[in-house]
Amino acid sequence: MNMLRWILFVALVAGLRAAAAPATNSPVAGTNAPAPRSGTATVPDATHKPVFTTNTVTIAGQPVTYVAETGMLPVLKPDGTSRASVFYVAYTRVGQTNAATRPVMFCFNGGPGSSSVWLHLGALGPRRVKMNDDGTLPPPPFGLVDNEYSILDGSDLVFIDPVATGFSRPTKDEKADQFFGNAADLDSIGDFIRLWTTRHERWLSPKYLCGESYGVYRAAGLADHLRSRYGMYLNGLVLVSGVLDFSTIFYNNPGNDIPYPLYLPAYTATAHFHQKLPPDLQADLPKALAEARTFAKGEYASALQQGNALPATEREKVVAELARLTGLKPSVIENLNLRVDEGVFRKELLRDQGLILGAYDARITGRDGDPASPGPDFDPSSAATTGPFSAAINAYVRGELKFEDDLPYETLASVQPWNYGVRDSYPIITRRLAYTMNQNPYMRLLVFGGRCDLVCPIDTVHYALDHMPVDAAYRTNIIYDEFDAGHMMYVNLPDLKKMQAEMEKFLKP
Repeated sequence: MNMLRWILFVALVAGLRAAAAPATNSPVAGTNAPAPRSGTATVPDATHKPVFTTNTVTIAGQPVTYVAETGMLPVLKPDGTSRASVFYVAYTRVGQTNAATRPVMFCFNGGPGSSSVWLHLGALGPRRVKMNDDGTLPPPPFGLVDNEYSILDGSDLVFIDPVATGFSRPTKDEKADQFFGNAADLDSIGDFIRLWTTRHERWLSPKYLCGESYGVYRAAGLADHLRSRYGMYLNGLVLVSGVLDFSTIFYNNPGNDIPYPLYLPAYTATAHFHQKLPPDLQADLPKALAEARTFAKGEYASALQQGNALPATEREKVVAELARLTGLKPSVIENLNLRVDEGVFRKELLRDQGLILGAYDARITGRDGDPASPGPDFDPSSAATTGPFSAAINAYVRGELKFEDDLPYETLASVQPWNYGVRDSYPIITRRLAYTMNQNPYMRLLVFGGRCDLVCPIDTVHYALDHMPVDAAYRTNIIYDEFDAGHMMYVNLPDLKKMQAEMEKFLKP
């Protein structure tokens, strides 16, 4: 499976520590911005001082004044020299004088190879991309609006772009691919978090990580890496539309039947949205999802386990029930040998209307112009976000944050091949997560998933966490929330409102 589906990560000048002090005590209006020189490209690195700007956003009816700090931090070698410059944007609420009680949340997306633009300008930051309220594509040109559903009222925020994404780059004579792997990624992002926390004197603050997609895998690994490498204990992880065990989503590998039952509830929710379920299920989504999950764990899993030994009469019943729960024709399911992959589902559900479904958000449809192809030619939900988010981050960084860099901002970068650190096996991070939770019983997990996400369905994360070897006493530290939309549920305005409310509750002691 193409990894792009989960895209859809010292200072060498004197005085930088003072310039990078907590933003509430910092200068404003971009006075530290490197001045562009005629005929010379502006390409900052970790030797440049960060840029500070001040603004106000209204959240829950109350004005929240904040300082935005935009800059680069180095990833250090053992000898203290820099091997990469990591781009970040940090928001600190003005007037919060007790750093020991003020939470700080480190945020990143996934890919691997994605910048943090999606969480930054889609969900958590004080400004967000202007989309249609249902998350569909608005007509260009695009724009930004104040994010009244930001969580900046409850937590300071640091958005991190891993090396090769955003403006983050290796230093001269260093190779980018040395950062392209799970262990290297945890090491570089972990070093960034340590250094930012140290320079801003936030070691005593409540600390959280928020990751989306592969960023969930990263967050789980970082919780263990930060604890074991630096003794940094976290208060919580916010896991958005992610993967923890790749065996739950690699459904095209022969012999691995785990994903098919786990994807079924997402197919049911999608078919319900597009009104393709029978009347009794169409009238009651909770009932439809309950039936899908019961069938998935029982008869469906049993049928797949039997393989070709499944009796013909039982096979007919399974085909009929899958058709009832997915809205697909029985002949399609039969031809797929009971194993419905998301590509065929996206192509077949609305074939009679000439429409294909999105992968990241199956509510969103498009037309690929090739009725004969076995799967969709593109992802309409990805197409709906790429343009607005790319335009927004490029305008926002230079215009409002006053940060100058002539390199392209890489929203999605090629970081393949990615070294997962395993051979002849599926990458899995739940053992490390369990090890950390058993040692830090105060760390909580807030797990978000969109019902119409066909990239990382919420049931795949449930499965991974249900099989995680964590002590039963700590399972109460795991909280789940489902949303109506897909992978980036926050582009759907009702889901964004719910997301903010749940995160605000999670941040309270």
